[in-house]
Order: sequence, then structure tokens, then C-alpha cells
Amino acid sequence: MEPVADQQRGILRAGIGHGSFDVLIIGGGILGISAAWTAARSGLRVALVDKGDFAGATSTASSKLVHGGLRYMAMGQVGLVRENHQARRELADYLAPHLVRPLPFMVPLYKGGPHGKAAIGAGVVLYSALSRFGDGMGRLVNPAKSRQAVPALKTSGLKGSGKYWDHQMNDGRLAVTVARAAVEAGAVILNHTEVTGLRFQDGQVRGAELRDRLDGTEYGVSASVVVNTSGPWVDHLRRMEDPDAKPSIRLSKGAHVVVKRKQHWRAAVTTPIDDVRVSFAIPWEGHLLLGTTDEDYQGDPSQVRATDADVDQILDEASFSLGGEQLRREDITYRFAGLRVLPMGDGDTKNAARETVVTVGKGGMVSVAGGKWTTFVHIGTKIYEAVRDRLPGGPPAVGPAPLPGAADPALVDRVLRNSHPDLDEDIVAHLSRHYGTLSHQVLALGESDPSLLERIHPDGPDIWAQAVWAARQEWAHTTEDVLRRRTTVMIRGLDTEEVRRRTAELISETELVDA
Repeated sequence: MEPVADQQRGILRAGIGHGSFDVLIIGGGILGISAAWTAARSGLRVALVDKGDFAGATSTASSKLVHGGLRYMAMGQVGLVRENHQARRELADYLAPHLVRPLPFMVPLYKGGPHGKAAIGAGVVLYSALSRFGDGMGRLVNPAKSRQAVPALKTSGLKGSGKYWDHQMNDGRLAVTVARAAVEAGAVILNHTEVTGLRFQDGQVRGAELRDRLDGTEYGVSASVVVNTSGPWVDHLRRMEDPDAKPSIRLSKGAHVVVKRKQHWRAAVTTPIDDVRVSFAIPWEGHLLLGTTDEDYQGDPSQVRATDADVDQILDEASFSLGGEQLRREDITYRFAGLRVLPMGDGDTKNAARETVVTVGKGGMVSVAGGKWTTFVHIGTKIYEAVRDRLPGGPPAVGPAPLPGAADPALVDRVLRNSHPDLDEDIVAHLSRHYGTLSHQVLALGESDPSLLERIHPDGPDIWAQAVWAARQEWAHTTEDVLRRRTTVMIRGLDTEEVRRRTAELISETELVDA
């Protein structure tokens, strides 16, 4: 039997090539996926393509935060902070409680630092007020309590910390879950599908020419409206529409490293670097996520990398507040970099506004520049309204609904422990917090093949059933699709040659069955 990935891909490709859509979305980062979800829920015929994997570039190179943006207050963007808080509460309380979780943060205050106690104390209180005190009152805590929350904090010169709350997530898992919601609403989506040209009718963009990057097949798609959510490549597509189009964006590179965590942390750390920039140290997936950098980027977006110089900067800035034993290079398990897409402007990228700009080009293509993970639902609706303006009689936007698997992860955890008492606790916790109620379907794959319930690597909680699920249900076609964005194997540094070989085998062997 033909592998499921190939079967499904052929069916989807035929559906796109022979169908006619209301809207074609080019770019499967979180903004494109969110727009597809909103448009499909609102009743439009939607197709979405991405030349790489879904959320394969900027969207999975984030700081893994759903946050109000404490530093935006220093930039005077109070309204943005309020909007972000509302969005993060909606995600955590209603749309994706299994994927978006609260996390306390500490802002350590050291003698000679860029901010004093009064400023940070007032800042965390205002920050909490803008979130309507949904997680509690921000406050100052003494050095002893600061160290209880974060044992790795340096003690020399520590005057205390400002404490506040935000949320965190696994961006790869959240993106693929929104994609699943879009498909359940009727959208047709394809990754690893490159746009080689645009289709025009009477001077207006009415579709695109496509090439399957996995097997080279060329075909096309027609649509009444085309949306350009290609992130760092947005101007490349705009020049396909209009060769004279002027640049609309600039790019800022942000790098991160993942290191092994030495001790249990009860909070993350936000270390002020200057009057605007901060360095994060965030407990994430059993490790510690450090970063980020912020520098102008002029190169090929596909070649962005976390360099040794980036790693040096990240470790150096983290050392402002963390002890060196937590920052050893030999404990780095993964490094990555991505590009922030910022509207064109003057000044340093660190001071640039984090806003979303939606424009309509000469050929009627809707292009989107900028955006944030925290407000992706709102941005998806904003994009849809621009599409609707170009579709006479288009239906009004339908509000979001809970994402697939949405449930209190603690409740899912309890049910899984009762139904699968032989599974290790860390595996159960991992599944409930990455799949929610869909965990039961992932585990069901082990009924016919118990080996799928074994760990992918002895040092991590991911199991082989997740790899099969990724190929059958989540459009995974490459080992990196599985190990980097649909599981946590790669970021833990566990993608050994044997793990990659077995993953590739499972992708190629997976057959179309009801899952």
C-alpha cells in the first residue's frame, strides 16, 4: 500500500489543482494558518500552501511566549500590552488550555542595573493591572524569595526581583493544532509546496503556479483573492505581483539556545539588558531556553542561523543574572534563529513597533507584514476582513472556537493515568500537555503495535506513536518535520543517527488507516 503521506498529498494536490477557491493563502506560518482557520470557519473555500513546513521558519523560532510584553511598556505601547493580555487570557482559558500555560517571571534587580526598585515595582503592578490581575498582583520580592524561585540567580549585588505572570507554549505544537482546526473547518492545506509564479486575470492576481518540493510535480491553483502571509519573503511575492513594488518590511534576527537545566525552577527570568532589551531564561520542555538577540538582517531568509557569535552574546547576557554553572557550552542541546518581520521604518530594530500592517497591492493581492504569536487569532480576523472587502457578499467573520484537544491538561493527565497505568508519569504529562484530549488517539496507535508506546530516546518523554501520528494526521513528511516541530526530540538534543533513521522508516512505512 502507498504510504499515507503520499496518498493524502496526492489527494490534496488534486483537490487544489482542480478546484476553485475563494481565497488562496501563501505562507503557512501562524498568521497564514490563523487566517485560513478564520476564513474556513466563516464559510469560504480556502487553500493554503507553504514552500517549507507549516510554521517552519519564523513561527517556530520564537521565545515560546504568549505574553503581554513587559518591555513594550517601556516603549510606551500600553494599548498593545492590554490587547496582548486579553489575547493570552483567551488562549489559556478557552481556546487552548492544554497548550498555553501560566508561568511566573522574575525581573532580578542588581546594583548598577538599568532599572531601580521603584520603576520595576510600579511596572509589574501596572502590567498586572492591564491584565485585570488575572494571575495575581505583580510585586517586589526579596533576594531570598527570588533565589527560592530561581536557584541559579547570582546573589552578589542582588537587591530583589519584580514578579509578574505571563504564559508559555510550544509554538510547533500550537501551530499544527491551529492547522488541524482549519482543516476540520474545511480548509485544504499543503506544505512543501512552492509558489513559482502568480496567475493574473484582467491585471488582478487570481491564483498561483505551484511546484511540489518533495517530488517536483508542477500544477496551479485558482482563487478569487490571494493572501501573502509569507513572512520574511513577503516582498519577494509582492514583486511577483508588481516588479516595481517598494520594500515594505525590514528583518530583525533573533537567536536562542536551549541548555540542560541543572535545578528545578519555579519561575522564568527576565533580565534587563538596557532601557528596552531584555534577556529571557525560561524553563521549557524540561530544559532552559535562553535569548534572544535583536539585530538587523540583510541576508537570504532561508540562510538565517544561530552563529557562534550569537551563542556568545546570549550566554554573556544571561550571565548578568545567572551563575556560570547553568551556562556551560557543553550543556547546549540546540540553537536556532528566526527573523522578525517588521514594517519598514527608521531607527534600531529593538525600538521598532511590533505591529501588523495589511496592504492591498496593484494586482489586488493582500499582503501582511509583521505580527505576534500572542495575538494570532485577532490578526487572522484582521486578515479575513481584508479578504472580505475584496469578496462582495462575503460572509462576516465567525469567532474562534476551542482548538482540537482543548481541555484542562490536569484532567487529561488523570484520565490517562487511569487508562494507561503502565505508562511512565513523564510520558503521560508530556502527552496531556501537547495533545490534550487527542492523547487518547495517539496512544490508540499502540494497541496494534505496542512498540509505538516506547520512548523515541531513553532521555526524553516523546514516544514513537507521536511520530506515526505526525505522519498520518499532521502533514509530517521529513524527519525534521517530526523531530523538530511535532515532538521535542531535536530541541532536547536527542536526534541521534539511529533516531533519525527509525523516524524516516516510520514516515515511509506509515499506511493509510483509520486513526
